[in-house]
Amino acid sequence: MKTVFMSAFAERLAGFLDQKRALGYTYNNVSDPRMFDRMCAKRFPGETSLTADICNAWAIWRGSETAKTSAGWSAFIREFARYLLRNGEQAHVLPLGTTGKSQRYIPHIYSHSELAEMWRAFDNIQPTKTYPAAHLAMPTLIRLLYCCGMRPGEALKLSVDDVDLRSGKIFIAESKGNRDRIIMLADDVLEMCRDFNEQIQGFFPSRRFFFAKNADDPYDYRWIGWVFRNIRDELRIESRSENPPRLYDVRHTFATHRLYQWMRDGKDLHAMMPYLSSYMGHSKLTETFYYVHLVPGMLEEMSGFCYGSVADLFPEAVDVDE
Repeated sequence: MKTVFMSAFAERLAGFLDQKRALGYTYNNVSDPRMFDRMCAKRFPGETSLTADICNAWAIWRGSETAKTSAGWSAFIREFARYLLRNGEQAHVLPLGTTGKSQRYIPHIYSHSELAEMWRAFDNIQPTKTYPAAHLAMPTLIRLLYCCGMRPGEALKLSVDDVDLRSGKIFIAESKGNRDRIIMLADDVLEMCRDFNEQIQGFFPSRRFFFAKNADDPYDYRWIGWVFRNIRDELRIESRSENPPRLYDVRHTFATHRLYQWMRDGKDLHAMMPYLSSYMGHSKLTETFYYVHLVPGMLEEMSGFCYGSVADLFPEAVDVDE
């Protein structure tokens, strides 16, 4: 679906996206161009040049966000300015250093009891007219994110063909950094996915996506996030840092728990790290070694809770047929 812009930069924004994609960039996330377009349409309706005033207004408008997010939207406006310059136009390039230095996000590592409470809450989600199979999809999704350490966006983009329910292979295509990878499911996680697939077939017999909202569309990440935040707040799950616990932190929890398990098994973490890095789809080992510093500070609290499958985590309580 082609993105529609409305400001005086509409044609050039569309051309910018077309050029990026022609050069091999997926550029699926167009939220920054859309928001920039809306800002220009509202505040600079007659301005046709990318001026310093527009760039500074964009920086102020988005300036309340985190440093990491700020780096993303400032990179967009710089790239757009360079695109205009290459086309012979005058354009202001936002100087480096306009946004603050990014600090590494400190994730929330969910405890055993927090995971148990979250999973039970997801089991009680009720279907709605818009989401008639939510009571099937959401419990399976949250368990899959933890047991496989997948990014939420990766799980939501899975097509039916990406999930091999015979062998237990999941093919993740064009994830972060345009990398593909294959992950394997534990036996009980595979059985959970088979049960889910069988049940949801009754709702959408010819669905395109594994976690299907309807016959043609996957669940929207924003809605999933909204559901998660409501459950988190209802359960009063509070962060150990200044950042609120996120759905994405389930992935961080998977990695940290896996490290604990290897520690308990007496394995050499340095030797095992490449396996974890490949499984999680990291481009650099340094991305995976980041989790090592999370381990010592939570050793006493979490050392008994490091699992990789549904049965291991809740052998006495989890019914994956729900």
